[in-house]
Amino acid sequence: MRCKYYYPLKKDHESRTYTSDICIYGATASGIVAAVEAARSGKKVNLVEFSRFIGGMTTSGLSATDIGDKDAIGGITLEFHKELGNIYGTEEHWFFEPHVALSILRDWLERYKVNLYREQRLMSVEMSPERRITGLITESGDIFRASVYIDATYEGDLMAAAGVAYTSGRESNEVYGEAFSGVHLGSPHHNFTRFVDPYRIPGDIYSGLLPGICTYPPGINGEGDDLIQAYNFRLCLTKKDNRVPFPKPANYDKFRYALAERYINMGIFDIFDLTVPLPGGKADHNNWGAVNTDNIGKSQGWPEGSYEERQEIYQDHLDYQQGLFWFLLNDERLPKRVRAMTAKWGLAPDEFTDTDNWPPQLYVREARRMISDYVLTESDVLGKNQIEDSVGMGSFKMDSHNCKRIIKNGRTINEGNIEVAVPAPYSIPYRTLRPKRTECVNLIVSVCISASHVAFCSMRMESTFMVLGQSAAAAAVLAIDKADAVVQDISYSDLYNKLISNNQYLREAEAGAEEYEREGKRVRAGEPPIDIRRISR
Repeated sequence: MRCKYYYPLKKDHESRTYTSDICIYGATASGIVAAVEAARSGKKVNLVEFSRFIGGMTTSGLSATDIGDKDAIGGITLEFHKELGNIYGTEEHWFFEPHVALSILRDWLERYKVNLYREQRLMSVEMSPERRITGLITESGDIFRASVYIDATYEGDLMAAAGVAYTSGRESNEVYGEAFSGVHLGSPHHNFTRFVDPYRIPGDIYSGLLPGICTYPPGINGEGDDLIQAYNFRLCLTKKDNRVPFPKPANYDKFRYALAERYINMGIFDIFDLTVPLPGGKADHNNWGAVNTDNIGKSQGWPEGSYEERQEIYQDHLDYQQGLFWFLLNDERLPKRVRAMTAKWGLAPDEFTDTDNWPPQLYVREARRMISDYVLTESDVLGKNQIEDSVGMGSFKMDSHNCKRIIKNGRTINEGNIEVAVPAPYSIPYRTLRPKRTECVNLIVSVCISASHVAFCSMRMESTFMVLGQSAAAAAVLAIDKADAVVQDISYSDLYNKLISNNQYLREAEAGAEEYEREGKRVRAGEPPIDIRRISR
């Protein structure tokens, strides 16, 4: 299997120094959109990527876009979906094949002459006494120097290396006055609908737990902890005759799926219930139900893990998910209908051809989250606060996957699932994208923004990350041109003007409404609405 997260690279050249106006670490879709925005503004951009792949989840299987309200999506992100529409013969397209998304993003990088450096893994950063990043140093020994840096990684690795404050896990409800953060017991979604005995020998508590069940106590609703919601791979499947059979992992252990076997033999088989049709006779397969592709409880060490530790977690997820489908396809203890249904599916042969048709990017749904002067919380997501420095909008439900699988009252349950609708699109403040001035003055974060767990669970969608990537780059350009490359000192009025002139939607009234154009003309012709330097740091 050629799909791998990390492997040490031999240092085959002398250390080199690369200089640009803006350096973006992370060629996720957010990072690529940021690079396009910066290049369109006339800035030299270096895009530095950990792996050999680009596009993050947008090109790695997350093809059924989680959009919430699509009318809240503008700017370059909307251009992306319009280009998909040109390919598929519609005005816009929101569900797409991974290789088509990749072709668009590759074309953008070439068209705007963005310098892309793959397999450049962050080792350390140089910091000045004024808390300015002066160099990003990679394992190869290369140094990337820039006036402003953008962290567009799913992990927030550059942010952490620069000494910016962050957190991970789940706050208690008391921290920000929330109702849905912390432990969340009792959710009926993606949970067991039958009593499933958790012990290796049914009824024998001394026989040990089945694989996948942890010994954590259930906890109390609203209680904080350090647990991370589950990760998985988003597969691109097909039923076509040329489908690629599900592979058997080298260290396959059928006992790892004993819990799934018991549940299925109780009559519950919903593995394919969230398999969304895509163009080309394909489908985006995601986790659904109590036991599926989410490797619950196994993402715990990812945010703070070394590259070697992350490789172990990555491999465990790969083994688990490949083993699951091999089990469903071949295990004779399962009903014939289960094996027959699984046999109808396989991997799409023209997707992920460099990694044996398996997506290379693990779906890191949540890792680090910055702590800045403003923390996006549940109140913001529910529209209760007035945001004066909006740089984009979120609209998806507050959606956390399960964090642990435990025993409660003698039965197996999953804990941590949240699915809470938001009433309308909400604004995301610029202050959640930049660190405190005392920590770093020339860094902007477009993915691991300053947010509580529950708020992040709403805004953690690829389209939102892309929107914030464009806004981060626009802010970086203004910082270079007008604020001595200090991202805290830009004028929000300038940023607002720049964003709306590029069709970014910043407030609910602007999202696809006539008020948007009227407001844009008013601001461009008259006084700015607010100066970010008047907002408390």
